[in-house]
Amino acid sequence: QVPLVESGGGLVQAGGSLKLSCAASGLPRNLNVFGWGRQAPGKQRETVATIITTGTTDYKDSVKGRFTISRDNAANTVYLQMNNLTPEDTAVYYCAAGRGLLNYWGKGTLVTVSS
Repeated sequence: QVPLVESGGGLVQAGGSLKLSCAASGLPRNLNVFGWGRQAPGKQRETVATIITTGTTDYKDSVKGRFTISRDNAANTVYLQMNNLTPEDTAVYYCAAGRGLLNYWGKGTLVTVSS
């Protein structure tokens, strides 16, 4: 019923790690891109990571080397491993999917990084 459901958010200390999960169901079968976006208070939503069918990934510069997006096709699940978190990473994180364009979005999970 709900196409994309995020989990794994919460409160973490600066320097810590979190792994977000996104369970996908009931989506069209021809989607070729999955990703994660985030929206911090007072800011526009931004895409932080994407992965396409071939496995090629792309990241926002500020998270390169710290975040890793991956996908388990058998489990219909997308992950975002986040390491060395900073307070600037505090945001609602959204799972997304689409065909070329990320046009399906979940409801989000809140990640709060304390200093």
